[in-house]
Amino acid sequence: MFRRIRPKTFLCWVFGIAIVFGIAGACSPQRYKAQADKEVYQIIDSKWQDDFGHKSNYIIRDSNVPPSPDDIRIERAVPDSGVMSLAQAVVIATAYNRDYQRQKEQLYLTALDLTLARHQFARQWFGTVDAKYNNNGDNESLSSNSGLGFDQLLADGAQISLNIALDWARLLTANPSTSLTSFLNASATQPLLRGRGREVVQENLTQAERDVLYQIRSFNRYRKEFVVSIANDYYRVLEQKASVTNAENSYYRLVESRKRLVIEAEAGQARPFDVDEAEQQALNAENRWVQAQQSYERVLDEFKVKLSLPPSAEIELDDNELKALEDIGIIEPGYELVEAIETATLRRLDLINSKDGVDDEARKVMVAAHNLGIDLDLVGRAGVGSTPETDFDRLLFHEGNYSVGLESNDLGLDRKAERNNYRRALIRLEERQRQYQDNRDRMELDVRQALRALRAEAEQYRIQKIALDLAVRRLETQKLLLEIGQGNVRLLLESEGALLQAQNDVTSALVTHAIAKLGFFRDIGILQVKPDGMWEQQVQ
Repeated sequence: MFRRIRPKTFLCWVFGIAIVFGIAGACSPQRYKAQADKEVYQIIDSKWQDDFGHKSNYIIRDSNVPPSPDDIRIERAVPDSGVMSLAQAVVIATAYNRDYQRQKEQLYLTALDLTLARHQFARQWFGTVDAKYNNNGDNESLSSNSGLGFDQLLADGAQISLNIALDWARLLTANPSTSLTSFLNASATQPLLRGRGREVVQENLTQAERDVLYQIRSFNRYRKEFVVSIANDYYRVLEQKASVTNAENSYYRLVESRKRLVIEAEAGQARPFDVDEAEQQALNAENRWVQAQQSYERVLDEFKVKLSLPPSAEIELDDNELKALEDIGIIEPGYELVEAIETATLRRLDLINSKDGVDDEARKVMVAAHNLGIDLDLVGRAGVGSTPETDFDRLLFHEGNYSVGLESNDLGLDRKAERNNYRRALIRLEERQRQYQDNRDRMELDVRQALRALRAEAEQYRIQKIALDLAVRRLETQKLLLEIGQGNVRLLLESEGALLQAQNDVTSALVTHAIAKLGFFRDIGILQVKPDGMWEQQVQ
């Protein structure tokens, strides 16, 4: 019943089936994902400039791309002791903090959009294959159709399309006949007026390219803000922990004072009223200790959540970080106001993005003005078939159909939408210019406030240090006076409370100044986040 198939025909079938199953087997979801990751990170790496920041900790966790050699492994960041340094806290936060992960994903998605924008100007291949078996009782037929071609948009607006179709049919009867033909279609369209020119045609690609650059800047700006935020919370937890220690020491000092007064009262050297007052103050000190401990545990749990660790995680923050601040003391940043503002103008990544956004809107005005014109295209088409026999690879170009001419699908008789888009683009340009100026003014305001706050906190720390020295001397003096019978119990207890307040105020002023200094470096754009989670000031 089935006749012998000619080798050329058989090869066509085998080739078509191999293509279908080959493509289906090769392009697995994991392979597509790996291709996307590779292309995206090649784009990010090519656009990441050195002055943006260290190229680290920006790869999303499920990516097939290995992390940067500069990235710190999270397994080495958490010590077995459970005592976490500030650098380790930042590393953990960049690895697990949910908002930080969202920022990395946004960077990835922006670059992913660029891959599609670039693809619009790539040669886009397409292919079709189908096969049918028909039996109407008298005759049997087996037919197949396939096609292969591509479309391509050129940078100046020209569009090229080419398609080769292959049609094969074989009757499976006692007197079979065979046909195998092919047909080539090609067309080219070149805009002459509207839709012509690289600036117009590639506007979406240009914006997508710039969007990736903006997102890299935004990501690095976010990293600076993120690190300052983690440092602020870290030091505030240590500050609260120090207040617990201060409250505990204050309580035990008051307990000792009460014991001494009890002995003196029994010897007739102190009034029972003084003993009761000391007892009351000791109880108040114990209550302050309990409240301080509760506040410390609360802020520590909140910090764990910010690191995306469970609140039940057994960790402590390193007291040496606070001692290091005490050893460093107050160091002025060495910037005057004018110099700080000039530095911020040149280095603030968010301000640079805002400035470049004005250029984007200016381009869109140009594109909108271009779209007010009329359509006029130069169009060429060709259609060529093969010989009637089975020599499908013999195309009869001399018998083909060819045409060339001018076409206009829009003579510009109705331009209401384009007019509105043009006017809208002009308004958006004005709006973006005002926004940039507003951002620049706010940047200057941020720098002014940051510098004032830094100087104020330095002075505050100096004052609190003097107050602490006075509180220590005052307490020692009251103790000595009490020992020689000339003291006043109320003054002693007040001195104890003043000492506790002064100790807490010194720690608060020190931490606030350290955070203010980091905020100042961030606001003028010179704070650089290192791969290990710490920071440095970029050299001008």
